[in-house]
Amino acid sequence: MGPGTNPSAGRGRPRLEQPRRPGRTAREEILDAAAELFTNHGYASTSTRRIADEVGVRQASLYHHFATKDDILDALLAGTVDAALQLGTELLGSAGPAGGRLHTLVVGDAHQLCTGRWNLGALYLLPELRMDRFEPFRLRRAQLREVYRSLSESVIAECRGPRAAADLPFRLVETVVNSRSDDVEPTPAQPWVIGEGALRILGFVGDFAPLVQATAVRLGVRPPSKPAPLESRP
Repeated sequence: MGPGTNPSAGRGRPRLEQPRRPGRTAREEILDAAAELFTNHGYASTSTRRIADEVGVRQASLYHHFATKDDILDALLAGTVDAALQLGTELLGSAGPAGGRLHTLVVGDAHQLCTGRWNLGALYLLPELRMDRFEPFRLRRAQLREVYRSLSESVIAECRGPRAAADLPFRLVETVVNSRSDDVEPTPAQPWVIGEGALRILGFVGDFAPLVQATAVRLGVRPPSKPAPLESRP
């Protein structure tokens, strides 16, 4: 779930020193530093000066890329939702059984939450997100939840599953955020386990092998080798 590229990102005042952050542009390096500081030290206690110091640029150069600290937070939040919303919207409008489409969305969304360098989903709980400034992000996240729900309801209809479970796949994906907050490192298999679990709770009892293969092709990611079925796991 990443921020767009600013065409002017390569311009601005010279750096104080060589780049010390991962990223192809100064903008990406600023986002990486802010992500670390926001998630580890808190949003309110992190200043733009400290972010600039972490990157090795002047504070004035940071403002060339982001006018305010809120703009930095908004870009980080977008990276957790926008790609999943685009994927989910495409899958919602696609043909084929809903189970396979939901599986792809769940695995793709969980994968980006698991593999992100910082646990950005933890920022969802910030009190600042209730401000009007972040209403567009809240709306996009609500749209993503509705895409999940629509696909889940279709799976339930196909499998005659429990109607009350329609919101659970979305919530199951976001357990990644809580586990990372508890310093539990995600494993490569975790998105696939979540993908299987999301369908099981909706009543899906079919073969997962073709779903896994289709999802791997669509997302361009490699599934774990021969994952054990959920019912055989301790």
